[in-house]
Amino acid sequence: MLLILSDYSSRFLQIQNRTNLTANTVFVLLGFNDHPELQTLLFLAFLNIYMLTVVGNFIIVVLVVNDVHLHTPMYFFLGNLSCLEICYTSTILPRLLFSLLTGNRTISVHGCIIQYHFFVFLAVAECYLLAVMSYDRFLAICNPLRYIYLMNSRVCIWLIIISWMSGLLNVSIVASLLWKFMFCGTNEIEHFFCDLAPVLKLSCSNTQLAELVIFICSSINTVIPFLLTLISYINIIITILQMKTKASRQKAFSTCSSHLTSVILFYGSLICVYVLPETSMLKGLHKTFSLFYTVFTPMLNPLIYSLRNREVKVSFFRIATKIVNVVHTLP
Repeated sequence: MLLILSDYSSRFLQIQNRTNLTANTVFVLLGFNDHPELQTLLFLAFLNIYMLTVVGNFIIVVLVVNDVHLHTPMYFFLGNLSCLEICYTSTILPRLLFSLLTGNRTISVHGCIIQYHFFVFLAVAECYLLAVMSYDRFLAICNPLRYIYLMNSRVCIWLIIISWMSGLLNVSIVASLLWKFMFCGTNEIEHFFCDLAPVLKLSCSNTQLAELVIFICSSINTVIPFLLTLISYINIIITILQMKTKASRQKAFSTCSSHLTSVILFYGSLICVYVLPETSMLKGLHKTFSLFYTVFTPMLNPLIYSLRNREVKVSFFRIATKIVNVVHTLP
C-alpha cells in the first residue's frame, strides 16, 4: 500500500513539476555556429548550391514539359522528381541562409514543426518516387515488349499520385502527434534544420508512444520503397548480365545508371544518418551526411541526369536554339 501511495505521489510531483515549467515558444537551430569564422563563406556556398538546385531542376521540368521527344514515362517521372527536389530543398536552405546571413538562429516552435512536416512529406514522396522510377526501368529492360502496355499514361499518373499521397498520409499521422507536445527547458537544436530526433529531445511530454508510431511509419515508408528499388535493380542487373552482346549490355545499363547513382546517394546518406548509432564520434558526421540527402542530392540530380543522358542534352540544345532564334527575330 505504501509503495502504491509513493508511486502515485511521485507521479503527481512529476506532473506538477512539468506543468510548472515555462513552455518554449522558440527553438535555436545551432547549425554551423561552431565555425563562426566561416559563416560568410558558408552563406555564399549554400546560396550557390540553392541557386544551382532550383535552376537545374527547373530546366529539367521545362524540358520535359515542352519537348515532345521527352513525353515518355521515364521523363515524366524525372520531371516530377525535379519538381519535388525544388520544394524539398526550399524547406531547408532558405531558413539556413537566413541564419548564416543575419546570425538569427531562432525559429518558432510551430515554424519548426511545420518545417519538419514538409520535410517528411517530401522525403517520403521521394522514396516512393525513386521506387517508381526503378520499376519503370525494370519494365523497360526486363519486359520491353510489354513496356508500352504496362506503363501507359494512366498507370504513370496513378503511380505519381500514390507517391505523393504516401508522403501526405505519413505526415498526417506525425502531425496528429507532434502538435500535442510541450517543449520546455533547453531550446537549442544541434542541427541546421528541425529533424525529429533533436526536436523530441527538447520535449517535456511523454514521447514514447509518439516515437513508436513515428518509428513504425518511418520504417514502412522507407524500407518498403527501398526493398522495391533493390528488387527492381537486382532483376535489372541479372537481365543485363544475360544479354549476349556487349553493346546491348552497355545500352541497357546506360538507361538506368543515372537513376542508380541518384538512389545510391540518397539512400546511402539516409542509412548513415538514421541507421548508424549516434555516438560522440559520429555525431558531427551525422550532420555532414544530412547535407547529402537534403542539399547535395537535389543539386546533383539535374547534373547526373543531364550529363549522362544524351536525350536530355539534345533537348536542352534544341530548346536553347529555338530561344536564341526567337531573340534574334525580335526588333
